[in-house]
Amino acid sequence: MPDLLLHNARVLTMGAVPRSDALLVRGGRVHALGADAVAHAGPEVERIDAGGRTVLPGFVDPHNHLLSTAESLAALDARFPAVAELDDLVELVAAAAAVTPPGQWIRAFGMDDAKFADSRPTRQRLDDATTEHPVIIYHVSGHHAVVNSAALAWRGIGADVADPAGGRFVRDEAGRLTGMVLDAAMQHLLPVAVEIGCHGPNFHTDLPFEQLAGWLRDAGRQYLAAGLTTVADPQVSARELRVYRAAHAGGWLPLRTVAMPLSHQLDAMAGIGLAGPFGDDRLSLGAMKFYSDGTLIGGTAAFREPYGEHGEFTGSLYWPAEQLTELVAKAAGAGWRVAIHTQGDLAMENTLQAIEAGSRAYGDDFRPRIEHCGYPTQAQVGRFGGLGVIPVNQPNFLRDSGDDFLRRLGRRAHRLQPIREELDAGLRPVLSSDSFVSSLRPMDTIANAITRRTFAGAEIGADQAMTLQEALRAHTIDAAYALGMEDRIGSLEPGKLADVVVLDADVESTPTSELADVSTWLTVLDGAVVHRA
Repeated sequence: MPDLLLHNARVLTMGAVPRSDALLVRGGRVHALGADAVAHAGPEVERIDAGGRTVLPGFVDPHNHLLSTAESLAALDARFPAVAELDDLVELVAAAAAVTPPGQWIRAFGMDDAKFADSRPTRQRLDDATTEHPVIIYHVSGHHAVVNSAALAWRGIGADVADPAGGRFVRDEAGRLTGMVLDAAMQHLLPVAVEIGCHGPNFHTDLPFEQLAGWLRDAGRQYLAAGLTTVADPQVSARELRVYRAAHAGGWLPLRTVAMPLSHQLDAMAGIGLAGPFGDDRLSLGAMKFYSDGTLIGGTAAFREPYGEHGEFTGSLYWPAEQLTELVAKAAGAGWRVAIHTQGDLAMENTLQAIEAGSRAYGDDFRPRIEHCGYPTQAQVGRFGGLGVIPVNQPNFLRDSGDDFLRRLGRRAHRLQPIREELDAGLRPVLSSDSFVSSLRPMDTIANAITRRTFAGAEIGADQAMTLQEALRAHTIDAAYALGMEDRIGSLEPGKLADVVVLDADVESTPTSELADVSTWLTVLDGAVVHRA
C-alpha cells in the first residue's frame, strides 16, 4: 500500500494536537502530521491536495443497524414525505403487487403513520392493495409493523391470539385485529431467523444468505460515501453475525463493524465463557444490548405521566424493573458491558437501577450505555456521572418526528435528548443515527444536533444544542470511546489506524443551515482510499 499525503488541508484531529494542515498515512496508520508529514513523505507517496477542505477522523456510528439498513434499502420505501397519507401507502403496495408473483411477500420500511392526517393503517386498507400477497409494512421506529389479512392467515394468527410479554396485537373497538402489531408481537408476523422472545422487536427476518450478503455489499458503498468507517450494530443475532463473519473472512466487510449481541443470547454465550470485547479491529463483539421500554416515535415509551394529544400513550416495558436488574447484573457478572434501550423517564429509573447492579457485578471501566436516552429527568442526568453512563443520542429524531413530539409531549419535548445538560455534567454523550430508522449520513446527524429544529422548522429544546466542535467529537473520538476503541480510532494521531474522511467543504466556515448539505469528498479506511466523490 503506497503512502498517502493529504496536504493543503484543514485537519481537525480530535487529538492532543487539535489542528494541522497535512497528514501522512503509512502502512495503514497515521504516520505524521503537519510539517513532519511533508518532510517524511517519500518520492512514491500519493499526494492529494485537499483544497482547504476539512479532514476528520472517519466517522464512528455507535448505533447503526448495518445489515437491517442494507435490507431496508432493498425494500419498498414508505418514508415520509413520499408516503404522507394512508392512500399513498396503499398505492405503493398496489404498484408492487402488480409486478410481484402471487404468494410472495411484499415488504416496506419507514412508515410514519403519526403524520397521516386522520386514518391509521389497517389490514383492511392493505387488503385494498392486494389479497394475493402477504404484506408487512415496518414502522419507522422498527418497533411496530402493520400487515394485511393474507399475512395474518399465512402465520395462522386469529382473533384469539394472546398478546406476548412486551408486545401487543392492536384491536379495534369490536375486538378485531387491525393488523397493527407492537414491539415484541412483531416476532409472530414473518418467518424469523431467530426466536428472541420478549428481548426486543424481532426484525431478524429469515432471508437467504446470498440476498443479505448482496445487500450488505451494496449498502457498504453508501456508508463509505457518507464518510462512515466504523459502526456498531446494536441488535445482533445469529443472522447478522453469520453474514458479518462471512464478509470478514472473505475480505469484503465494507467497514469496521462492532456486533452488539441481543440479550436473548446471554445464557448461551455465558455457557462457553464468551464476552465482549472480543475480535479484531475489523469485526468484534461489543456491549450486550437490552431493552427497557418501547419506542418514543411509535407511542410505547414508558413515561411516569402518559403522553399523546389525549394522554392515550401509556407506554410499555419489556421487563419488570426487578427482572431487568437481574438480567443486566447477570450479564455484567459474565464480563459483558451493557447498552440499554431507554426512552421514557419511568423506564430510565428501571435502567439506572439495573446499571447500578451491573456496575457492582462488573467492576472498573464498565462504560454502561443508554441507547436513545430519550427523556432523563435532571435528577437522573445527575446520577449518570457516578455510574459512568454514556448517553447515545440520535438528534435526527428531533427533525424527523419533532413536530409529533411537540404535539404529543408538549413542554416535555424540549427536554428530549438533553445533550447540553449531559455535557455540562461532564459526560461524554455521543451521536448516532439508529439507521435504518433515520438517515445514516453523519453530517445530517451533526446538523440536527446543532440546529435542533423539526421538519416544519420549529425549535425543539434549543437550549440543549451542541456546538460544531462538540458534535464532531461526539461522532468521532467520543463515539470510539463508547465502543472501547478510542486507543485505535476516533482521532488522527500518529500510530492510530488510518481512517480518514475529507469533507467537500471547510465546515468551520459553513453556515449552520448548510451543514446537512456537506458531502464526503474522500474516505480512507485502513490507509486505503475506498471512496472518491
